[in-house]
Amino acid sequence: MIPDRLRDLLEEPYYGALGTVRPDGTVQVNPMWFEYDGEHLLFTHTVTRQKYRNLQHNPSMSFMVYDPAQPYRYIEVRGRLVEEVADPEGAFYVRLGQRYGNPEQQAPPDRADRVILKMSIEKAGGQ
Repeated sequence: MIPDRLRDLLEEPYYGALGTVRPDGTVQVNPMWFEYDGEHLLFTHTVTRQKYRNLQHNPSMSFMVYDPAQPYRYIEVRGRLVEEVADPEGAFYVRLGQRYGNPEQQAPPDRADRVILKMSIEKAGGQ
């Protein structure tokens, strides 16, 4: 599903932009840390924020990552929220923080509200 020429954009610790649909139909886009497990995109989030509420209302998601060295080289992935996993210790948040360059990353104060969001990959493209 992921074009080989763009796979590295999901494997490197680049920031991406996650789009979700608000209940009023408008789109919310936020920068996100992520991890690609070879089949899904994984994000850390809390159950108290708007993006989480958006996904409860409409599980459709779109995610875009671009190459910082070549900004016109990007991948867009479309899919849905297929699973959420409680992460009350913030372990996934810590893992992502380490992936993004902070070897001393600590669990966040909102760890009790943390979940791991798992996004299916239904369509992928880019250039």
